[in-house]
Amino acid sequence: MTVQLGISVDHIATIREARKIREPDPVTAALIAELAGCNSIAVHLREDKRHIQDRDVRLLRGTITTKLNLKMAATQEMVQFATNVQPDMVTIVPENHQEITTEGGLNVAAKVDEIAKIVMTLKSNDIAVCLFIDPETEQVKAAKKVGADFVEFNTGKYAMACDLGSIQEVNREISAIQDMAVLARKYGLRVNAGHGLNYRNIAAIAAIDGIEEIYVGHSIVGRAVMVGMDRAVREMIEAIR
Repeated sequence: MTVQLGISVDHIATIREARKIREPDPVTAALIAELAGCNSIAVHLREDKRHIQDRDVRLLRGTITTKLNLKMAATQEMVQFATNVQPDMVTIVPENHQEITTEGGLNVAAKVDEIAKIVMTLKSNDIAVCLFIDPETEQVKAAKKVGADFVEFNTGKYAMACDLGSIQEVNREISAIQDMAVLARKYGLRVNAGHGLNYRNIAAIAAIDGIEEIYVGHSIVGRAVMVGMDRAVREMIEAIR
């Protein structure tokens, strides 16, 4: 299976919102990323609208030609927005207004009934549902129970181990993702991965059997500041391969 690259353009919007003006435009960035070969575009529409705005999502829905993955919190307001916009996929993520970035996976096992209702609503509107979870048996089983189509494994601990940990810690995190990918597929769940990945650490995740798509945002945007979006995307695709 060839692993595909999904690109988050949230931090293009972060730069824009620093000045509250019209540029740089995350929609333009998404179109360049598509032309460079990415497989899907992801945006996290946070409740506090700190970067991506409602308008960005609506414009992306009308312009991109690959897939639109809307990442959002499990709230009724966000569910209503998603059913109106009709992204190809919704990825439900945990959200803390004080966090700088997503701090961990969604605790599906603790909110089975609540999340099951949201999953059912989205799927009844022909939107595929993914849950951003830590690579843990309990969470994979809960994702199956609530009726999700996909899981996206949080690779944050792996990325942190690559930067600050030992080789043993890195290998432990890789093994956890490998094992949970096997379990997820056994349950009929499709598997994505992402969070904290960069040009140096992505290859080991891309090599895990069963992962269909890897999502990268900050690293590509940071590289794009130096060399442009087209080259940054092409370099990440090469890193995956």
